[in-house]
Amino acid sequence: MPLDPELQSLAPLFVEEARERLERLATLCDRLQGELAGHHDAYAEVRRELHTVKGAARMLQLPTIAELCHAAEELVERELPDTGAELTRVVDRLSEMVDDVARGEAPGPAVDLAARIGRRLAEAAQGPADPAPEATIETPEPATAPEPPPTPEPVPEPVGVPSAAATEVPAAAATDQRPRTLGTAEVRVDAAALDAVADQATQVRILALSSRGSVDRLYELAKLAEQGLREPQPTQVLAVLATMLRRLAVDIEGGQRRLLRSSEEGLDRLLTLQLQPLRTSLVGLARYARELARSLGREVEVDLEGEETRLDRRIARELEEALLHLVRNAVDHGIEGPGERVAHGKPPIGRLLLRAEAVAGRVRLTIADDGAGVDREAVVAQAVKVGLIDAGAAETITREEAYRLLFAPGFSTRRKVSEISGRGVGLDIVASAVARVGGEVLLAAEPGRGTTVVLEVPLARRGELVLKIRVGQSQLAVPSSAVREVLRFSQSAVIERDGRTYLDLEGRLVPFVPVARMFGEVPAETQVLLRGRASGQPLALAVDVVEGEEELLVRPVTRSAPVEAVIEGVALLASGRPIGVLSPAVLAQRTLLRQPILATVTAPGAPRLSVLLVDDSLVTREMERRLLEDAGFTVTAAGDAEECMSFLGEMSFDCLVTDIEMPGMDGFDLTRRLRSIPQFSQLPIIVVSTRDRPEDRLQGLQAGADAYLTKQSLDAGELVDLVRRLSGTR
Repeated sequence: MPLDPELQSLAPLFVEEARERLERLATLCDRLQGELAGHHDAYAEVRRELHTVKGAARMLQLPTIAELCHAAEELVERELPDTGAELTRVVDRLSEMVDDVARGEAPGPAVDLAARIGRRLAEAAQGPADPAPEATIETPEPATAPEPPPTPEPVPEPVGVPSAAATEVPAAAATDQRPRTLGTAEVRVDAAALDAVADQATQVRILALSSRGSVDRLYELAKLAEQGLREPQPTQVLAVLATMLRRLAVDIEGGQRRLLRSSEEGLDRLLTLQLQPLRTSLVGLARYARELARSLGREVEVDLEGEETRLDRRIARELEEALLHLVRNAVDHGIEGPGERVAHGKPPIGRLLLRAEAVAGRVRLTIADDGAGVDREAVVAQAVKVGLIDAGAAETITREEAYRLLFAPGFSTRRKVSEISGRGVGLDIVASAVARVGGEVLLAAEPGRGTTVVLEVPLARRGELVLKIRVGQSQLAVPSSAVREVLRFSQSAVIERDGRTYLDLEGRLVPFVPVARMFGEVPAETQVLLRGRASGQPLALAVDVVEGEEELLVRPVTRSAPVEAVIEGVALLASGRPIGVLSPAVLAQRTLLRQPILATVTAPGAPRLSVLLVDDSLVTREMERRLLEDAGFTVTAAGDAEECMSFLGEMSFDCLVTDIEMPGMDGFDLTRRLRSIPQFSQLPIIVVSTRDRPEDRLQGLQAGADAYLTKQSLDAGELVDLVRRLSGTR
C-alpha cells in the first residue's frame, strides 16, 4: 500500500538517514562475533543505531519497521553468542523495507523474522532444555518457514566450465534485488574541499587569461615579419625577430609551467571529491550474496574488509555489474550445498570474502569463496572443443593460461558449454568492464578449495599515458602501462604456424599479434615488437612505428559502436584529432588463442587526407608541412613543379597546395598543366603566395586554382578548413 500522502515529502530524508545507519549496522553485525565479541560499547552502538531508526520510522508512521527494530533491540540487549548472525538477517530485512519506502510504498510486516526473534528470546529466558542438540547444529534456520524433511543431495556435475543454464537462479533470487552501490547521483562533498577546487579553477582561469599578452605579441611579430618582406635587407629583420621570438618563447614556457602546475593541483583536488568509501557497495553486495544463498537453500557468511577504502565513484559505477556477477558466480556456481560440503569435509556454511584495499595508487578488489574451485582439465577440454586452442597447445598450457580462457568471449558465451556446470558465464563481460576503466582482472583457483578473483583498478579516472603507434596509414594508441619492452625485428624472422604468428628470437618462438594485418595494412619490412603483460597474461604485438608517448583522456567505446572489441576507447590528441586506443587485455587473449588475425578492423576517427605541398623555400615548406600535419593530414612535400609531377605520377592525393614563384615552372603554369590532364582536372588546388595584388589573385583563379591565399595574412585555420572542404567535394 502507498505511504500516507502527507508524509511522502519526508520519505527521502528518512531513506537517506536509514540507509546510512543500516550500513553502519551491517558493518557491526559482521564483527559482533569476532574481535568485538563481549565489547559492551559495540552492543551499545548497535542499540543506539536501531533505536534511532525505530524513532524515525514511528515519526513517519511506519510501524512494521519500528516493530522489527524494537524486536532487534531486545535481542541485542541479551548479548547472545550468535547475535551477529541474527542481527544480519534483521538488517537485510530492514534494508528491503527501506527500499519499499524509497519506492513510495509502506512495507509489510516481517512476521517470520519477528517470530524467530521471539523464539530465540524465549529460549534464552528458559535456558537450554536439552544439553545435546545445541552443539551439533551448525547451520542456522532459514529466514522463511521451517525446513521440510531433508532430501538426497543431487549428484554434482563436473565443476570448471561455464554453462549458460547455470545462470538461471530461482525466482526469488532473479528479482531485481541488486545492491545499492556508488552508482547513485547523491555524493557527499566536503565544503572546504569544494571551496579549494573553486579557488584553483579561478587561478587556472587567471593564468589562461594572462597568456593573451603573449598571443598579442606574436601577432605583432607576425606583422613585423610581413613588413620585413619588403625591406631591402631582410636579414636584419630576421635577426631581430629571432631574438624577440626566443625571449617570447621563454615567457610562454614559464607561463605554461605555472598553468600546468596549477591545473595539476586543481585536478588532484577535484579527483579527491570523486573518491567515495566503498562501504555502501560492499555492504550491498554482502546482502545480495546472503539473499541469493537463502533462495538456493544454502547459507553463506560474508566477511567484509576495507570498507573505508576509497574509489572514484565513476569507476565504482562502471564495475557494478561486474562485481554483482562475480558475487553471483561465487554463490550460485562456487559454494556447494550444505550436504555436498559436509561430504567433502567442509563446514555446511560457505564463506565469501569481499575485500578492498589501496595499493600504490590503485585499488584492489578481491572476491574469494571456499567453494568447488575450477577444474583446469574441464576448461582446457572445452576450449579445444570450441576451437580456442588446438590439442597440441592443450598439453602444454599452464594452469594460469587455462584460467585466462574463462575470460575469452568465444568461450564463455556459447550455449554448447551448458552440458558442464561451473563458473565462467559472463566473465568476458567482467574483463571488458575492468579494461574500460584501465584495470586488470586475475583469477586463481584450486579444485575443491575455492576461487579468488582480483580486480585491480586505478584509484581515480584521470589522463592515461599511451604510446602512439602507426601501422600503415592508421595511427593508434596502446596504454603505456601494458608495455615493458620494445624490440625491432625484420619480417624475415616471422613464422606462421597453425593460425598463429611467431617471432624467432634467438631460437625461441614468441607468439605475437600483427596489428597491421588486423587493420588491413601490409606490415613494414622492419617492425617494432611491444612486449608486456595485461591481466596477468603475456602481451606481444607488432607495429610499424612508435611515434612517442602522450597523456590522454580515454573514453570507453560503447559496444553499440561499429568497432571490434580490440579497440576499447577513443581519445583526442592535443591537436584535436581522435585516436583509437587498443585493448591490452583483448590483444593478450589473441596472443594466446589459436585464431587467425586477418579480419580488417575499423579504427575510430575520420580517414587521413593526403596533401601534396609544393614550395621551393625550405623554411616555408617545413612550416606549412607542420601546420598541415598538426591538423591530421598526411603531407608529402615537393621542392618544385618537376618533383610535384613525379609524386603525382606515383601516388594519389586529395589536395595540392602550391606556391607561385618557383624555379622552372611556376605555380600558375603548374596549375594550368594539371587542369589539362583529365585525371587531375578535379584535383583541388590551393595557391599560397606572397603576391597579394588583385591581378595576381585573378590570374591564379583563371589558371584553375580553387582558392588563393596570401602568406602575409595566412591563417592556419582557414587553410585547414579549405583543404578539408575542397577535399570533401571530390
